Amino acid sequence: MLYQLYETQRSLMEPFSDFAQLTAKLYTNPLSPAAQAPFAQRIAAAYDLFHRLGKDYEKPEFGIRTVDIGDKHVAIHERVEIDKPFCELRRFKRYSDDPQTLTALKQQPVVLIVAPLSGHYATLLRDTVRTMLKDHKVYITDWKNARLVPLSEGEFHLDDYVNYVQEFIRYLQAEYGNCHVMSVCQPTVPVLAAVSLMASRGETTPLSMTMMGGPIDARKSPTAVNALAVQRSFEWFENNVIYRVPTNFPGAGRRVYPGFLQHTGFIAMNPDRHASSHYDYFQDLIKGDNESAEAHRKFYDEYNAVLDMDADYYLETINTVFQEFKLVHGTWEVRNPQGVKERVRPQDIRTTGLLTVEGELDDISGSGQTRAAHDLCSGIEASEQHHFEVQGAGHYGIFSGSRWRQMVYPVVKAFILYHQPKPPAVVTAPAVVTPVVQEAAPAVTVEVVASATAPVETPATAAASSPVSAAQSVVPAAESAAQAPAPVAAAPARKRAAPKGGR
Repeated sequence: MLYQLYETQRSLMEPFSDFAQLTAKLYTNPLSPAAQAPFAQRIAAAYDLFHRLGKDYEKPEFGIRTVDIGDKHVAIHERVEIDKPFCELRRFKRYSDDPQTLTALKQQPVVLIVAPLSGHYATLLRDTVRTMLKDHKVYITDWKNARLVPLSEGEFHLDDYVNYVQEFIRYLQAEYGNCHVMSVCQPTVPVLAAVSLMASRGETTPLSMTMMGGPIDARKSPTAVNALAVQRSFEWFENNVIYRVPTNFPGAGRRVYPGFLQHTGFIAMNPDRHASSHYDYFQDLIKGDNESAEAHRKFYDEYNAVLDMDADYYLETINTVFQEFKLVHGTWEVRNPQGVKERVRPQDIRTTGLLTVEGELDDISGSGQTRAAHDLCSGIEASEQHHFEVQGAGHYGIFSGSRWRQMVYPVVKAFILYHQPKPPAVVTAPAVVTPVVQEAAPAVTVEVVASATAPVETPATAAASSPVSAAQSVVPAAESAAQAPAPVAAAPARKRAAPKGGR
């Protein structure tokens, strides 16, 4: 009933919101007599704010048309590679007519970015994708709004999420010979489960896993999100936040956790901050500060666009991750597409590098929750495991904004490059090759903690020899507040199949 009431209220508000938008334009258009009236700017600002508070926010576009690679503009074509009932595997294919640039693009690593299914659309990672495209072939999981999925497509469970990830990994491996996986926030748990199951079966696992700000072990440094899940019972969530989709949507009758309830929860976490932001927007409109006003619009166009989650998936995530902690207890069993349950055993992962990233001020996934993956992945050599803490960064700062681009991305890029197989060398001379003793690679530290914001360019040679040397170069030695732990010798290069061609 609550969902129906919300939709009724939204439908009633829509014409008033449209009227407010029209009136705001009437009072700002220089050719309109109303724009010359006293307090015209204040009136226009008030109507504009009313419009934005009352409008319905649709799914945004990624809108990535080009990226700069070196001094070249590379065109981006966005397309769907795999279309599943609840998710699309979306590719950002790069095009260039410059032969050198095209050759470089073909040799770059393939990365599957697993976006969170926790309220917002995958476009929340727009900055992540745009930055990664400079040095990688990028694919992303674009989750669908459950209210748009007909009941005939069946239910969606946490097990299905894990199976989707495995299917996408196998697809990229078949296409390129290998791939890397990067998960942001919520998907760190199902991604770790997916790779664990592949390892247990003896399948080829991704070359590396990068896990950023996720609740691997939600018991550590619990946040408000964790506290709510622990304080409320499973039945409370089922009875209070699950509703059926109204009849005016394709998914009519589907049990979901509605997006508008999730959005209410997001706002309730920091109500003062959002109220202040909207007031600042009102003041910017009065002052004519169009740049600041446009920045506000872009942020809230993304932030206010939310999707419904299938009830089974949501409830199982609450129970598995935040209440029973099945992953860390070793009791999680996932049902595969054939209907057989398989135990999730992260300790079976052996040939995949692991990088975890946490923000010092993360109020969604507390300190230590993502780092806990290292304790679970005991089968991975110590030299292949690295942790990176970003000082001064909150939850969104580790994958979007200046800290992501200047501090986190150089580390992620170097880590992926370190685990990327080198293309086979072309031998032109049949003469006997004299062995050359190569100097040992620089020592690799198990943990690096950033404490500065100024970036330093990472040489490709350094990135290839050590996955953390790039991270260390981000912070000048004199400015670093981190104590350097004992170095660990770099692991010998692993033999992997050479990647296929592609862009």
